[in-house]
Amino acid sequence: MERTDFVASGTDGDLGGFVTGAGQPVLLAHGGPGLGYDHLSTLVEELAAGFRVAYYQQRGLPPSTTTGAFTVAEAVGDAVAVLDHLGWDRAWFVGHSWGGHLGFHVAEAIPDRLHGVLAVDPLGGVGDGAAEAFGAEMFARVPADRRARAEALDEKDMNGTATPEEEAETWDLVWPGYFGDPSHVMPRPEMTVSPEAHVGLWNDLKARLPDLESGLGDIRVPVGVVVGERSPMPPDRAGGATADAIPGAWVEVVDGAGHFVWWERPGSVLRALRRLADESA
Repeated sequence: MERTDFVASGTDGDLGGFVTGAGQPVLLAHGGPGLGYDHLSTLVEELAAGFRVAYYQQRGLPPSTTTGAFTVAEAVGDAVAVLDHLGWDRAWFVGHSWGGHLGFHVAEAIPDRLHGVLAVDPLGGVGDGAAEAFGAEMFARVPADRRARAEALDEKDMNGTATPEEEAETWDLVWPGYFGDPSHVMPRPEMTVSPEAHVGLWNDLKARLPDLESGLGDIRVPVGVVVGERSPMPPDRAGGATADAIPGAWVEVVDGAGHFVWWERPGSVLRALRRLADESA
């Protein structure tokens, strides 16, 4: 996959990423918050088969700046900085998990820079976004004899005190639970984490949930949501409930898929984005 690296200047620090593919422009946002961006490489490849994809590391980890306020408003500003650097007046915004949740904020904040938003198995924007139910389901999928250990490690992760070794252990424990088919689990990439970005953004997004929900009905850009039928992120209470609150939005439930929808059902996200683009033409 040919790619062109870039470094965009944000309001406080640089943002590194790359562009690949050909077609209408897409700005892709990874999950987390606070994760390294390597885990979406297969989604980049899928989307680049039909679109020009810009993918960047969100602030907190190299090759982007490791410092920041780590707020939702800052994350929206960083997306604008990348669009400006690339010279893209408008683009499709595609986000997975936390990145899909960010897409709802982007749709509210900068509609004039968007063709539309596709949220892939996102944390929702209604109520608590189904965060509590998601966490409970993830722990329920951990083997019973390891569940207490997973919960203890998660508490350290959420307050930013986990060591790199503990973070790796946490990922090993919970990783299979992200998938709908336990016999078809994506090999776990190295999951680098910025504790500062993770804790800061998580706390800020929770605080901003009421404002996000109150603005969903005013979104006027096209919005599509793709969720995995067997995802630990409850498809009806997270992405589904959010789509219901946005005028004209739709939701596609991908049979048998988990959180990483494109891995278990290749082509599903690309088809959804093409549907969104075709319907908006």
